[in-house]
Amino acid sequence: MSVNFEMMHARKPNVPAVVLLSGGLDSATVLAIAKKLGYAVYALSFRYGQRHSSELDAATRVAKSLGAVEHQIIDLDLRRFVGGSALTDDAYDVPTSPGANNEIPITYVPARNTIMLSVALGWAEALGGLDIFFGANAVDYSGYPDCRPDYVKSFEAMANLATKVGVESHQESTRFRVHAPIIQMSKAQIVQTGMSLGVDFSQTVSCYQANAEGLACGQCESCRLRKEGFQSAGIPDPTHYL
Repeated sequence: MSVNFEMMHARKPNVPAVVLLSGGLDSATVLAIAKKLGYAVYALSFRYGQRHSSELDAATRVAKSLGAVEHQIIDLDLRRFVGGSALTDDAYDVPTSPGANNEIPITYVPARNTIMLSVALGWAEALGGLDIFFGANAVDYSGYPDCRPDYVKSFEAMANLATKVGVESHQESTRFRVHAPIIQMSKAQIVQTGMSLGVDFSQTVSCYQANAEGLACGQCESCRLRKEGFQSAGIPDPTHYL
């Protein structure tokens, strides 16, 4: 599985697209894909109360190096909703071993993608754009419900019901589209795609509990998947570990 760039393209050259950019491997690759397809990329990150800010430092580096037109970091403190996730509540430890099959892990942040995509939708409409990209993945992932193809389709349908642009549109070409171009890729395929598009993965931070310098723990689920991706791709792992 790989992105067929001949089959995908921007509606017109340099039309705006909003890309959710966490600072990790997946979202950096998605930003590079959007650029390759001809979009003028507007990167959107969130300071939502995650355990560390080094991923936002990484997002800033990636947005600059890959040529985003603009990079916005939104403050949206999900720690105010106590409980529910090891990423926003220090009462929970970040797990270092895989959970049971079909079990949604404690690193799931309640409704995070829905919240972030809704903000992205607002920015895209304000920009006059019709496209949103994010790094959902349903192959090598941790079992999050908001990373499934059905979720992406449902959010896209909602976007066209909830916006002026969507309601006034009478043809498919002028409706909102939500793109998840790596959703069916393995982590190795994502690594290979990013490398082919010039992503410098040493700039990215994927670890759930990286330190202030962005050094990864090497033990959490995100680190494990990232390690396995580079190993399977046959590419040296540029991650900075503790």
